[in-house]
Amino acid sequence: MDFINSILQFLFSVLKDPIKLIQVVGYTGLILIVFAETGLLIGFFLPGDSLLIAAGLFAAKGDMNILILISTLTVAAIVGDAVGFYIGRKLGPKLYNKEDSFFFRKKHLIAAHEFYEKHGGKTIIIARFIPIIRTFAPTVAGAAEMNYFRFAMFNIIGGFLWVWSMLLGGFYLGRVFGDKINDYIHYLIIGVIFVSFIPIIIKWIKTRKETNKVA
Repeated sequence: MDFINSILQFLFSVLKDPIKLIQVVGYTGLILIVFAETGLLIGFFLPGDSLLIAAGLFAAKGDMNILILISTLTVAAIVGDAVGFYIGRKLGPKLYNKEDSFFFRKKHLIAAHEFYEKHGGKTIIIARFIPIIRTFAPTVAGAAEMNYFRFAMFNIIGGFLWVWSMLLGGFYLGRVFGDKINDYIHYLIIGVIFVSFIPIIIKWIKTRKETNKVA
């Protein structure tokens, strides 16, 4: 048990630190993480935004190739959403009867459904920039039987916008800060994480206000 606990503690410590995570997993791990976060319901806890920014910073320092990152991670993001859509299409309404587990939270699925009801097909693009929602949005679209070709259009646009903006944003910051990037890199990552969670915080505040009004 001590060995298993040590492994779990190591994994969680790595997941909380995008810099360490990239050093451990490299290109292959990045591809799998982006795919899992966008295509598998169990990937909602993975740090997509901060990981892409960090990868861009690594590329700016010359530790990774920006062209390889852009090409492979864009494909991973698009394929991931397509798989998520397929899961939703296959499971349909049964998806909402699934019990909570360590890797699945029904409340996240419901939140994505409400987001989809409000924004329609544009959800697939907008959700790319909202943690947790981006994991469940394609699955909700599939369960709602959204036309696949319409979904594919939004998926491709969203995949390009998300991956390119995050990677190139990190790459640009890395070039701006130059050799001093190591002194600021963790602050930049924390800033990205905070900004990415602003929509969720706003949603939570609105929900609280509506609940208080009903009460």
